[in-house]
Amino acid sequence: MMAIGLATLAAWSPASAATPARPPIASVSHLAVYAADLAKSEVFYVRELGATRLPDPENPKGVRYYFNPQQFVEVLPLPAGANSIDRLDHAAFSTPDAEAMRTYLASKGVAVPSRVKTGSDGSRWFDVSDPEGITIQFLQPPPHAPSIPPNSLSNHLIHFGFIVHDRAREDTFYLKILGFRPYWAGGMKDDKPTWISLQVPDGRDWMEYMIVGTPQGRGIPADMKQETLGVLNHFALGIPNAEAAYTLIWNKGALQEQDQLPKIGRDAKWQLNLFDPDGTRAELMEFHAIGKPCCTPFSAADPIR
Repeated sequence: MMAIGLATLAAWSPASAATPARPPIASVSHLAVYAADLAKSEVFYVRELGATRLPDPENPKGVRYYFNPQQFVEVLPLPAGANSIDRLDHAAFSTPDAEAMRTYLASKGVAVPSRVKTGSDGSRWFDVSDPEGITIQFLQPPPHAPSIPPNSLSNHLIHFGFIVHDRAREDTFYLKILGFRPYWAGGMKDDKPTWISLQVPDGRDWMEYMIVGTPQGRGIPADMKQETLGVLNHFALGIPNAEAAYTLIWNKGALQEQDQLPKIGRDAKWQLNLFDPDGTRAELMEFHAIGKPCCTPFSAADPIR
């Protein structure tokens, strides 16, 4: 008995006792994108998607387009002289305690800033880089959420995705450190999954690796066009019914610049793809599949309205 007790004490070191717990990550928060013309972007996000425009507490040069009090797309002015086709600034997840998340990630060896930042609304956040250099933000909502009227198109940002080269390397961050869970994996070919969906650890929203190139690559492939990049770096709004969503937008007369029709995706969910003026894809997606998806079955519960 003494030997067992000593072994147990040895395993329970001060370092392990001091390891902080990860605070919850229950939803995606937002995607932040650049726009060459803020006025044109406003027409898309407000008129076509029905979002509510509010000032940006994080960056006074930007604006936020809210779909509910805690989920939005942040649109920032394209920096003067920018010559990159990239329109993604960062992707963000919600957490109730930004400082606790910063401390947790530091304990796991992730490079974190020395402190969290505070917005004009009292929200708190910090940024880190994932293994491929994508800026990931953890945002603690403000004490008093903004009042957002109901959106007849969608009130739930269910996922976002961005280009990734090395699935295994990204998994060390999202699966092993943050605790995300596999949801679905598919692609244009049944035997080659290139769209990897991972649910947040404490909810049903998800993120997607949009795999391109080879594992050795990083960043935007040299031969990729802005149109293709905008398809891959995207966000999705949950909708109950694709036909109803298309009808609503059509009746607004807001489809003149769009050429997509509703379709069934490889995950067997009805969807409609729309594009903002800079090519970032807004995917309107039904919450549930209408049949069997390609490639792999779903391994977690669907998001809910």
